[in-house]
Amino acid sequence: MKNINSKAKTDTNTGFGTNANNYGGRFVNKNGTANVEKRGMHLLHRISWYHTMIDMPRWKFMFILLGFYVGMNFVFAIIYYGIGIEHLNGIDTTGSNWVQFGQAYFFSAQTFTTVGYGHISPSGFLTSSVAAAEALIGLLSFAIATGLFFGRFSKPTAFLKFSHNALIAPYGETKGLMIRITPFKNTNFTDAEAKMTLGMSVEENGAKTNKFYSLALELERINALTLSWTLVHPITENSPLYNLTKEDFDSIHGEILVFIKTFDDMFSNTVAIRTSYTFEEVIYGAKFEPMYTRSNDNSKTILDLDKLNAFTNVTLE
Repeated sequence: MKNINSKAKTDTNTGFGTNANNYGGRFVNKNGTANVEKRGMHLLHRISWYHTMIDMPRWKFMFILLGFYVGMNFVFAIIYYGIGIEHLNGIDTTGSNWVQFGQAYFFSAQTFTTVGYGHISPSGFLTSSVAAAEALIGLLSFAIATGLFFGRFSKPTAFLKFSHNALIAPYGETKGLMIRITPFKNTNFTDAEAKMTLGMSVEENGAKTNKFYSLALELERINALTLSWTLVHPITENSPLYNLTKEDFDSIHGEILVFIKTFDDMFSNTVAIRTSYTFEEVIYGAKFEPMYTRSNDNSKTILDLDKLNAFTNVTLE
């Protein structure tokens, strides 16, 4: 606590609380999600399946849809086979049981998707009822899948990337905490705003407590975010980082929370993104390398996205 600048003012409006004994790990995960595991309610009540399907990786989403499609047809094929193959007109009954089951499966796929080629048709009340129920389930399932596809494509997303590390770099006659972000898709961001908060678990009056400080930025808002943007917190006499040395960054448990909000012309909506950097991810004595340069014919500015994390080590006085 003695190394924390006493001139720095704490922030009590962070929403993370001050009792350090009840916290485990970092406040915010690297991908911006809250580092919280919810318990005390049934799984079905504390998980939004819509949000889960919208946010899951693309390969997993497609795998679930494919698995549901194959599984439902397999279940209905078993039902048709159990009722009796003779109740499905057009099936070749001279083949083996597996061949007959395969025909029932593909009849189920045609019914589920409402394709109905007409080669096989149900006969009898029970088989026709099952086919009608399957057709209804298929229509509802494809309606839900269509909604999920639309939700995934239309969800406003901040296509911004943060540098992997935060740097303590030279800044004028003093030092500065620097974090870099950049857009990585063909989007247009305007009215970008940034906030940065420092959280530390310290011992005060014999008890562990969380202390939060709002970090003043060189620029908190810019009109357009088309290139890279380096967020700079000048480490002045009023900064909570003013007295911290390289050894302090290696020994103190601290975390820097970064919040970005900007307007995306593509979605015509405001998008937000956040991340955090533990003190272990802060490199003391380094500066970012330039990310953009002019083209050979001076007609364009080239933004090298692979240089987002590029930095060089420097000596700080």
